Amino acid sequence: MKNTDKSFVDLDNQEITDILNQLDAEPYRLDQLNDWIYNKYALHWNDMTNIPSELIKKLDSQIQLHPLKEIDSSGSNADSAQKYLFVTGENNKIESVLMYQKNRTTICVSSQSGCAVDCSFCATASMGFKQNLSAGEIVDQVLQLSHKAKSRITNVVFMGMGEPFLNYRGVVNAAEMLNKKMNLGSRRITISTAGIVSKIYQMADEKLPYKLAVSLNAPNDEIRKKIMPLTLKNPIKELIQSAKHYYSQLKRFVTFEYVLLKDINSSEQCAYELIKLLESIPCKVNLIPYNEIGGVFSRPSDESINNFVHILKQAPFTVTVRWSKGTNIDAGCGQLAVSN
Repeated sequence: MKNTDKSFVDLDNQEITDILNQLDAEPYRLDQLNDWIYNKYALHWNDMTNIPSELIKKLDSQIQLHPLKEIDSSGSNADSAQKYLFVTGENNKIESVLMYQKNRTTICVSSQSGCAVDCSFCATASMGFKQNLSAGEIVDQVLQLSHKAKSRITNVVFMGMGEPFLNYRGVVNAAEMLNKKMNLGSRRITISTAGIVSKIYQMADEKLPYKLAVSLNAPNDEIRKKIMPLTLKNPIKELIQSAKHYYSQLKRFVTFEYVLLKDINSSEQCAYELIKLLESIPCKVNLIPYNEIGGVFSRPSDESINNFVHILKQAPFTVTVRWSKGTNIDAGCGQLAVSN
């Protein structure tokens, strides 16, 4: 009989120590257990071969090792991206994506099941909001996909389902676990937000060392309100001020992500407006040609995309085009969605 609703991955070191004390286990077992989980990516208690079988039996009877259960996957080892479907303890579904690119192996994690932000071009919005994930549930996506990956994980991006800053503490705690328990460098962890201004200030004031990406997607409030309703409470002027504050506190560039939508935000005028909006901020811009989800929005023509990029070459900031991986399995940016 399990004696806690938490999984082992959700416990902090003190909670684990308390359990080990109750089981009369030696203190050094804590380091062994953490090594099996965070370095060797053990999926089952029985995988831990240097832990006494009697202790393994007790742990197995008292507490679940992982909080998430994998129920499906798409793509193969030959693909540049694979998508995994998990179910949480509350019986809600989330998706995570494993991506390979040259010398990078990246995991895109979800921070919520569903999303409350309701960006009109994003498939996740169709799910509504189900739950915030615990830090352990976020990290468990990395642990379970690390076990499957053909190369060591180099980067984690909080760009899956959900708005990370509406689960701020869970996301920050998860990033700390990735950094301290999995030894992933802080510069290899990117937290993305649709633009929750108050939380950008909080992240800056707490001097959190992780990279910040902001989904901008429009050069002015008029366009942005139509596709991102949170703009009503987080207008672009305030968003830009928060980004400047972030840089002043951490001296790290903000990455602005800009999804190109046909006849919405991909005109020449939008390109020039974008340069003017961001020219005074130390930043870089990721242009993302829209990944279609069968709704009212569509991707601009290649000519239109190339023209937008050409204009932005005049900008004082770095501009890259990110062609999403995994679009063939609906694993690209903005395509994650499941039905419960």
